[in-house]
Amino acid sequence: MLWIWIGFVLLVLAFLAIDLGVFHRKAHVVTMKEALGWTAVWFTLGMSFAVFVYFGYENHWMGLGQSTDLMAVSTANPEGHLDGAAAVVKYITGYIVEKSLSVDNIFVIAMLFGFFAVPSIYQHRVLFWGILGALVMRGVMILLGAALIARFSWVMYVFAAFLLLTAIKMLLIKENKAPGDNIIVRAAGKIWPITKNFHGEHFFVRAGSDAAHKAATPGGAIERDEAVDTLEKTGSGALMITPLFLALISVEFTDLIFAVDSIPAIFGITTDPFLVFTSNVFAILGLRSLYFALAGLMAKFRYLKVSLAIVLMVVALKMFFHSALKELLGPFAFNFYVLGLILLVLAVGVMASLLKGDAKNSASVPAHG
Repeated sequence: MLWIWIGFVLLVLAFLAIDLGVFHRKAHVVTMKEALGWTAVWFTLGMSFAVFVYFGYENHWMGLGQSTDLMAVSTANPEGHLDGAAAVVKYITGYIVEKSLSVDNIFVIAMLFGFFAVPSIYQHRVLFWGILGALVMRGVMILLGAALIARFSWVMYVFAAFLLLTAIKMLLIKENKAPGDNIIVRAAGKIWPITKNFHGEHFFVRAGSDAAHKAATPGGAIERDEAVDTLEKTGSGALMITPLFLALISVEFTDLIFAVDSIPAIFGITTDPFLVFTSNVFAILGLRSLYFALAGLMAKFRYLKVSLAIVLMVVALKMFFHSALKELLGPFAFNFYVLGLILLVLAVGVMASLLKGDAKNSASVPAHG
């Protein structure tokens, strides 16, 4: 199975290399049309991977599907093995859950970009490296979580309780707060001197260098006052961090926080490490384009957060009562119903948001005649 993992990681790295090295080699403002196009591309790739999942688990390539999935254990399947159909349903369910939960992450990323005043032209670069770091962090968390669950099955109930608390918190807290802004800025400032201005695409610049004299304004304005001030404090050649790097580590920090919620959610669907990791990866890969597609529409989806909280509750209850529900409905039907319920909850949230927005817009139009 090790070669399956290595092959998938190399595939993801190839996707990222093509993305940054070919299609986004030059910094530019991502338009709505481009964002929607890339969102469709990443969604298609994620769904296409389900074909590999089906044949891989159906034929047990390199041992796929032969490890114990606690969410698949039943009287008819005491070993918890997965065939192609069961694996595909779990993969798609996990992908949809992770993709929907990433929408809440987008709200916070938008706040962070506003907080650091990141120019639109450089936001894609921050998201690219932020998502690369997120993939590494989530990979480590998934492997640790899978090891814990394999050794201590009761951890599943701890995850379920945590998801319920998270769902309740999402319902009670009215506004998203960007976590760790001030902490990150203060901590970074104690380690490195921080520049006041953006310096192109640079995360770091050296005092006295040409790059340190150029700000990231469209006209490339010269910031001599900052350069002189920095030289007096740090000396020529000192390494400085830019606000773009502060935005990057803030995005990484927030993804770590959101991963604490989303990783237990995916384990509520399947404990198969490969399905958990691949569904997470494809959901995250499309996060950048989804951000640019939805960033300007955030205010319209006012009920989406309620839907996400309900999704977490559904997954938590699934974790608590999965044994009894599988015996009642059958393993495949049970997973299929969970997938349908999650899609229904998300659709209702989106439709309610759009209808509420239309009603509000209609009410604001003055009557004539």
